[in-house]
Amino acid sequence: MLATFVIGLREGLEAALIVGIIAAFLRRNGRRLTAMWLGVGIALALSLAVGITLAAVEQALPQAAQEGMETIIGIVAVFFVTSMLVWMQHHSRGMKRELEQQAGEALKDGHAFALAGMAFLAVLKEGFETSVFLLATFSASTSALLAAIGAVLGIAVAVAVGIGIYLGGVRLNLSRFFRITGGFLILVAAGLVMTVLRTAHEAGWLNAGQQQVLDLSWLVRPGSIGSALITGVLGIPADPRLIEVIGWLAYLIPVALVVYWPAARRPSARGAAALQASLAAGCAVAAAALAITMAMLPTVHTGALPLVDQAGTQVGTAALHGDAVTVSLHGAAAQTVRLAPDAAQPDQHAGLAAQRWERSTDAADPDAPRTMTLDEVAARSGGRLPIGIDRARQPGPFQVSWSGAQTQTVWTADGALLDVSHTDRAVATLSGGGLSTPRTVTLTDGGWHVPDAAVQKAADTIADAQSAADERRLWGLYLPALLVIAAGVLLARAVRGSRRLRVAAATPPTPSPESRPEPTSRSSIHVP
Repeated sequence: MLATFVIGLREGLEAALIVGIIAAFLRRNGRRLTAMWLGVGIALALSLAVGITLAAVEQALPQAAQEGMETIIGIVAVFFVTSMLVWMQHHSRGMKRELEQQAGEALKDGHAFALAGMAFLAVLKEGFETSVFLLATFSASTSALLAAIGAVLGIAVAVAVGIGIYLGGVRLNLSRFFRITGGFLILVAAGLVMTVLRTAHEAGWLNAGQQQVLDLSWLVRPGSIGSALITGVLGIPADPRLIEVIGWLAYLIPVALVVYWPAARRPSARGAAALQASLAAGCAVAAAALAITMAMLPTVHTGALPLVDQAGTQVGTAALHGDAVTVSLHGAAAQTVRLAPDAAQPDQHAGLAAQRWERSTDAADPDAPRTMTLDEVAARSGGRLPIGIDRARQPGPFQVSWSGAQTQTVWTADGALLDVSHTDRAVATLSGGGLSTPRTVTLTDGGWHVPDAAVQKAADTIADAQSAADERRLWGLYLPALLVIAAGVLLARAVRGSRRLRVAAATPPTPSPESRPEPTSRSSIHVP
């Protein structure tokens, strides 16, 4: 509630000040205010429509898409509040004078409607910023009702203060007001950065840097004052993650320095250019160090997987090499199973999103026995006699004719071998041995497979590799890219500042009228 109150108060007061200054100027010059109020009303309606539309669209989306939209809205809100803080830090003192100067020029040129346009654009800008910022704050708030009440109260107070300034009954030190509220908004915006990073993770966009740094559950208990202040107002969760803490510090420190660094201690133009160049070099070095460090980290592979028969005895290994699986069985030549990309099927296996290849061939084993005893039939049927065969009436042995199929199945995940199996399914047609008519029985010869423990170990290894890849992309690619962009911006500003200094040094100063010497006659010139 406190956060939305300050947001509504500050944003509303900016719009109220601009409208009040323009209205007072028009009144002093004998102009009507109808057009101005019409522009203000249209701007308010548009701002309200923007907020309602964004909220309705967000609610209509699936959960993951809602988190993604909240992330985008939060980024826009952080950009708005930061630009507003920096702009006010430089213009709050002379805002009234600058507005009256612009209004005077418009009125002098006969463009009275331009003043209404100024009021319309000012209210529209502040209203749109308020809608986006409040919507992002509502998403991070523990109570949407209290947040809405705070926003309404803040806007109401802003309107009252604006009316008081217009009527001349309220005197407000704008510079001090915006400076005090600016500090609070910096903390709120920094908390909003943490919220943006969390919703980006919940949307599936950011999976790295999720190591928990602090445990604030002892302080941020649900329903407590600490929870209302720290989480509800400042946006700091009870379990801040590494990337969230880095984002909070990366926003809070530079913005606070820009807004609150004492003017008397600000560097000169030459010193500012040197400082910007040094910061650019530091960002470039940090980006290179991160990229090199992440590139040197070893990658994770599952290696060869053991293969066992139905009795649990290891009979060989299987390994993935490019687009083929090599199966090495004891006492037999290695077999290669090609994995055609267009034959892969999406599947969930061992808790991972995997790709599955399956190949079946109709084949009868030429070495299969042509005669089987009753016990051999039972052994191939899983230890039980097939249905319809009685030990007393059909004691065997039986004559056997064979047909069957072999099925090979391979699972991979993220380019690593996850599981592989080979199943022999034989269909035996039994005759004789007491059978009055031939009997068809499906027998499974077992084949081989990867044991469950090895499959789970491979799945854990692949999951660790996925997490490591996410961390590698964040710390070795995305963050260095941001640092390089920051270095480029700082270097461009340093070069521009240095160029301005050179131009100023090369341009001779124009003497002021007071410094120009008085003209003298030729007779007054003393020649030694």
